[in-house]
Amino acid sequence: MAKQDYYESLGVSKDADAAELKKSYRKLAMEFHPDRNPDDEAAEQRFKELSEAYEVLKDPEKRAAYDRFGHAAFEGGGGGPGGFGGGGAGGAGGFADIFEEMFGDFMGGGGGGRGGQRANAGRGSDLRYNMEITLEDAFNGLKTDIRVPTSVICDDCTGTGGKDGAAPVSCGSCGGAGRVRSQSGFFTVERTCPTCQGTGETIADPCHTCNGIGRRQKEKTLAVNIPAGVEDGTRIRLSGEGEAGLRGAPGGDLYIFLGVRPHRFFRRDDADIHVRVPVPMATATLGGQIEVPTVEGKLLRVTIPEGTPTGHQLRLRGKGMKVMRSESRGDMFVQIFVETPVNLSKKQKDLLKEFAGDDKTSKKHSPESTGFLDKVKELWEDLRD
Repeated sequence: MAKQDYYESLGVSKDADAAELKKSYRKLAMEFHPDRNPDDEAAEQRFKELSEAYEVLKDPEKRAAYDRFGHAAFEGGGGGPGGFGGGGAGGAGGFADIFEEMFGDFMGGGGGGRGGQRANAGRGSDLRYNMEITLEDAFNGLKTDIRVPTSVICDDCTGTGGKDGAAPVSCGSCGGAGRVRSQSGFFTVERTCPTCQGTGETIADPCHTCNGIGRRQKEKTLAVNIPAGVEDGTRIRLSGEGEAGLRGAPGGDLYIFLGVRPHRFFRRDDADIHVRVPVPMATATLGGQIEVPTVEGKLLRVTIPEGTPTGHQLRLRGKGMKVMRSESRGDMFVQIFVETPVNLSKKQKDLLKEFAGDDKTSKKHSPESTGFLDKVKELWEDLRD
């Protein structure tokens, strides 16, 4: 009986791309899978035909040979044009590769195939360290030491896991591949080797100090350099300073998450600094000078203009935070808060009463408050009308 055309078997045209081939195969494979059609020889045969067709057409070189010579390209056990083997998808390796390609993510097989999985097997875990610093530390930068509880390479076996540093041997269960296959009905399922946990190696005589793991628990002291200008939430990565890997595998990374404590006086807005400064009523009225603290720990003399109201802002350029990895700085904004006098003597109160004067005088010296009252009166009159 002549074989069905591979394209017809998958229900696609000859110019179908790889994505269309994969989509059609997946749909039909689900429909005719033996587990969904128990004791149905026709469905099983159809499933094998689909797998064989997809095995050929998913490979660009095999597909080119098929397009030129048809089924004859794969007859003769590998003697066809181009030297392609004729194993088809019926063998364990062929369909297992297709299954891994299409459903590998659900099997935990994503991330670069078998080579990548084995390369990452045993890699040390990444660690997180939360560190709180002051605003002054964020401005100036900081060099300090931190102590991190972690796993380090075992000194007795130098990380091999073997007694006296003996090297691991190839795993007998997986032959060093790090993965094993098992048959489940028509399916061949591949999973991480339970004996070596995917490393492909085992320890014949384990180290007594670390029990063959190649690492042990220890508190490690690390020098940390925090650059000037860092912001709240900045993350610093120390490569290889996380947990040590298993039996010589690469170590993880340490991530330091910085938190900047709120300041008593200053409020940060990106590279700018805001500070609220109380000013005596007389200074705000007559003008004068006050001293303002800066984030770099100095006092700066600032001139207050005559008649400065509460809420007025003075901008001091270049007196804000340092910008990370830059020579520039933000600005500092001084918000004026006019302080109301308290604990006045009788004489001082009399002078204030004299200053307040009558309504005509109030309008001259306090235009905003009297203007506000005038607007309120106008509003009431409009409501009455």
